[in-house]
Parts: sequence; structure tokens; C-alpha cells
Amino acid sequence: MIEVIGAPFDLCGMRLGSRLGPAAIRLAGLLEELEKIDHEVWDAGDIPVELRPSTGDGLRNFEPLLQAVKDLREATLTALQREHLPLILGGEHTLAVASVSAALEHYGDDLGVLWIDAHADINTPGVSETGNIHGMPIAALCGEPSGIEGGKDRDWRHLLEALGPVRLRPDHVAWYGLRDVDRSEVPRLKGLPITMHDIDRKGIENTVNMVVDRYIELGIKHLWISFDIDALDPVLAPGTGTAVRGGLTFRESQLVAEILHERLSAPSCPFRLVGVDFVETNPIHDQNNQTATVGTEWIASLFGKTILG
Repeated sequence: MIEVIGAPFDLCGMRLGSRLGPAAIRLAGLLEELEKIDHEVWDAGDIPVELRPSTGDGLRNFEPLLQAVKDLREATLTALQREHLPLILGGEHTLAVASVSAALEHYGDDLGVLWIDAHADINTPGVSETGNIHGMPIAALCGEPSGIEGGKDRDWRHLLEALGPVRLRPDHVAWYGLRDVDRSEVPRLKGLPITMHDIDRKGIENTVNMVVDRYIELGIKHLWISFDIDALDPVLAPGTGTAVRGGLTFRESQLVAEILHERLSAPSCPFRLVGVDFVETNPIHDQNNQTATVGTEWIASLFGKTILG
């Protein structure tokens, strides 16, 4: 059972609007596409969110974020306890701290995370140039210290506490499609960072297989995929919060999904897919719901849709 959970929160990023993403993806026919390929799908609706900005000396809009994290974490953990596969529709990428930390609590630290994104998202409050928490989720999941004092450190410690005691192992992260990485993030990339340069040089098939083979080598048993729509080129998917030129094309992204499905479906694969985030779809900056439609097609391919059926 695929359990769809909406997370319409967008107060900690660069642009407002991704709160409308879950509705846009549903309207693009996500549930129908998954049912066409014989998946059982249940739409659990959206978590409640407070979209009133907060003030203070800490992290920007931290209070509504913390409540959204707690609610999404509980919803994700409940889905996992039902033995469902959570499919989280965002909203901004910040909330991946909730879904992934729920998986860590449920499965333990043999969880691997595939972060398909233009950005590494491993800043901390002490080094972030913008102060936006949507650039910090991997650092939070790994339990990195804030690197700063005062209200921001207080809020960061409260966030880490809300994520539970199990931390993501830094070497269990693979990034795919990186092309906008802050200099301060580079030393923190302890896992497998695959940039667009790597993809251009080595190709989609080789780079996706590098990710899968690394997980096998590390003894990963469970995989969580966190997909930010800005991994795609903004010519293809303009409806996002932090667009960066030079991303994956339509066929490249489809091939990523198709190869992942093939490898995960193979009887010899020692790990299984346990959850997916699909985030940062922003209809306000889109054209004719193009970005949500492309995203829906990517998710369908990940779950087994093929050209010949």
C-alpha cells in the first residue's frame, strides 16, 4: 500500500508557494497513474500546518516549522507501522527531516537516503549564508551541531530533539544531480556526492548504478528517496523555489527512475524502497501545472510504469 501524505508547508525557504504543491500533484493525476500500474494507493490527506510567520531571535519561522515536523513525523511513523510505503508530497524540502527521522526510528540506522536535488542541504545555522532552514535538513538528520550560539542554537537543539535519538549516518547519504553547492558544505559531503558534471561525464546508467552498488557495499537494508523537483532543469520544471540551470532533462530523469525501479525490483537486491519525498513543487511560478505533471510522471516511473506496459 502506498500511503500519500501531503505536507503543505513553505515558510522556511526562499519563495512562498510550495504549500500548494500537494494539491497540484494530486490534480496532475498522481493517484490515478499509480493505480493504472496496479498499485494500491490510499490518500491520507494533508497534515495540519500553521502558516503564520513567527518572530524571535532564533531560526526564521521556527515555531510553525517545529509543529509541522512533529505532525509529519507522527503521520509517517504511523504509515510505516501499518507496513505502508509513505509518499510525502511537499511543501518544501525542510520537512524531509520529519519523514526520514520517522524511518530511522522505525528501521534503525541501516537506512540509506538518496537525495536527488540540485543542492546538498547540509548547511548548519552557523555557516548558512541565508539562514533558511530548507538548506539544512541533512545536517539536522545527521545530528550536526549548530555552530552558533544564542537563539538559533536553542532552536536547532529543539529541532534535533524532535527528530528522535537515531541519527542518519553521513556515509549512508548519496546525493544525485548536485550543481549548486556552498563551499562550506563540501567538507560535510561524507557520503557519495554525484554532481551534474559526474552525470555528464559518466552517464545516467553508470551513476545510478554507482549509488545502488554503494548501498549494497555498505549493507543498507532500507532506502528512502527524497526528490526535490529542482533536480530537473527549470526549462522543464519552472515551478520550484530555487531553480538552477543545467539540471536533469526529462529523459534523463525518467531513466534515473526506471533504473532505480529495475535495480530495486531485482530478486538479488538486498534492500528495499521504504518511502519517498517529492517536494518543492511551486504552482505560483509554474506554467499550466507543467512541473506537477512532470513530477507525477517521474513518480509513476519510479514505481514501475514503462513505455510498453
